Amino acid sequence: MDTRKPYPSDLTKSEWAQVERFVPPPKPGGRPAKHDRKEIVDALLYVARTGCQWRALPHDFPPWGTVQWYFRVWTKDGTLDRIHEALRGDLRAAEGRHRQPSAAVVDSQSVKTTEKGGPAATMGERRSPAASGTSWSIRSA
Repeated sequence: MDTRKPYPSDLTKSEWAQVERFVPPPKPGGRPAKHDRKEIVDALLYVARTGCQWRALPHDFPPWGTVQWYFRVWTKDGTLDRIHEALRGDLRAAEGRHRQPSAAVVDSQSVKTTEKGGPAATMGERRSPAASGTSWSIRSA
């Protein structure tokens, strides 16, 4: 594997050791893996950190199509959720808290309601009679 200059989003060796146990190994019997799993994870973290488009992934990572394929597969099979849950639990345990959160905070601005919204639900702007061209106070000629 060619060495490349690390990005700020890349995992260190100790961070990779924590994540590696959740990343599925290449399937036996098939074609050998062309790209190292750590490079795939580093590319996923780069996209998450920078918000770049898949096709704008730097060329020193595996091809964007390969990285996106792993993202879709690992999202569907729950790999990324398992990594998130385990790392969150490890962090909470290191802070002396329970591994699972006991409460959640819901912001009222982000909660969807069943109330009707949009222009039909709001009152229209009131105009003064003077602003109208048909005020009763204007005498007809």
